[in-house]
Amino acid sequence: MSTAYELQVLNPATEDVIAVVAGATAADVDAAVARARVAQRDWAAAAPADRARLLRRFAAVVDQHVEELAQLEVQEAGHTIGNARWEAGNVRDLLDFSAGGVERLSGRQIPVAGGLDITLLEPLGVIGVIAPWNFPMPIAAWGTAPALAAGNAVILKPAETTPLTALRLAGLALEAGLPEGLFQVLPGAGAIAGNALVEHPGVAKIVFTGSTRVGKQIMAKCADRVKRVTLELGGKSPNIVFADADIEAAAAATPMSFLDNSGQDCCARTRILVQRTAYDRFMELLGPAIEEIVVGDPADEKTQMGPLISRVQLDRVRSYVADDAAALRGGAPDGPGFWFPPTVLTGLDPEAPAAVEEVFGPVAVVLPFEDEADAIRLANATEYGLSGSIWTRDVGRALRVSRAVAAGNLSVNSHSSVRHSTPFGGYKQSGLGRELGPDALTAFTETKNVFISTEA
Repeated sequence: MSTAYELQVLNPATEDVIAVVAGATAADVDAAVARARVAQRDWAAAAPADRARLLRRFAAVVDQHVEELAQLEVQEAGHTIGNARWEAGNVRDLLDFSAGGVERLSGRQIPVAGGLDITLLEPLGVIGVIAPWNFPMPIAAWGTAPALAAGNAVILKPAETTPLTALRLAGLALEAGLPEGLFQVLPGAGAIAGNALVEHPGVAKIVFTGSTRVGKQIMAKCADRVKRVTLELGGKSPNIVFADADIEAAAAATPMSFLDNSGQDCCARTRILVQRTAYDRFMELLGPAIEEIVVGDPADEKTQMGPLISRVQLDRVRSYVADDAAALRGGAPDGPGFWFPPTVLTGLDPEAPAAVEEVFGPVAVVLPFEDEADAIRLANATEYGLSGSIWTRDVGRALRVSRAVAAGNLSVNSHSSVRHSTPFGGYKQSGLGRELGPDALTAFTETKNVFISTEA
């Protein structure tokens, strides 16, 4: 029998309770799925132009509330205000982009003997999106926007610590005119609401972003029903700096490549690989760059890095850094809040836990390499393969190394990984499937083949 419970939402910068939210039970999930199935049938039957028009209206309403959503994200997630505004804007942009795909979601005509063969792309039905706490708004939209555009209904379960922006987005969807039951948000514990969503026979697909450990559990549960999954999991991304690169530019860009969102980013470049002949110069530049990072009140426009999400996460990050570890360190506030300073560990064994495991905090390691082959070996010496950067002036090298590094999203002379218009996803233990980009809608469809005989 389902039992009522509540979720406390803390401000990570102050540890104050800012909201108490009712947690969804298995019965709540069951009722939500029933509502979603009804709404989805009408939504799928609507003219594509009408679906596109409503999604664009949803985007416009989000645009009117970007600042409100950003301020809410600052409070519940501790994100810097600049990042939070980008996140709200990303939701808007992805809704717009997905709306543009509704009328282009077409099948094919395939030449065959004796008739005409066509394919139809049909919606799956009800999609369960389980979003993480590190980027609550954009990652929720990565699954929700294309799923809706493809004609599905969506039930979104936000992380326990960050339900507020998701709830507000659901309200804005209704304000924009989306049908009741089409996009529902169910805050709740993963073991209760999340598990019920994964195991529900009325849910056709699960989109999950989170740890590799939990992703494997979800995949196993979905296998029992041959339920589709998209998984965006962990990362331990390399930042490869060759001696022929612009060392000054590479060093200047390195801090925020792993400190953005306080390091709570699967794409964080937490393994800094530097060619030995440039190592000393790079480290001379990196030290001051780390010290200059402004860590503090996330609502302050000047702040570059805020707190970690929780006490649990703070303790996890601390476990990777010994008090006497050789490191470059920045500053962090004292007092209330889940603060950890920017930290670059030096002199580590390449197989040390901090060098191979996902810390998910403002901690990176720096390792020297000898040549191109050695750089590729180190870059691939991890179970993950989500992202990474390559710094070099040699175009041929950039292409060779890009092909050799086993990761889904690479940047050359840049740390930019994510755009709503390009595909995103990982190799190896970093996930399964792709999100975003021009093909995002097709991941939420079935392909039906129809042969029409023309023989007399």
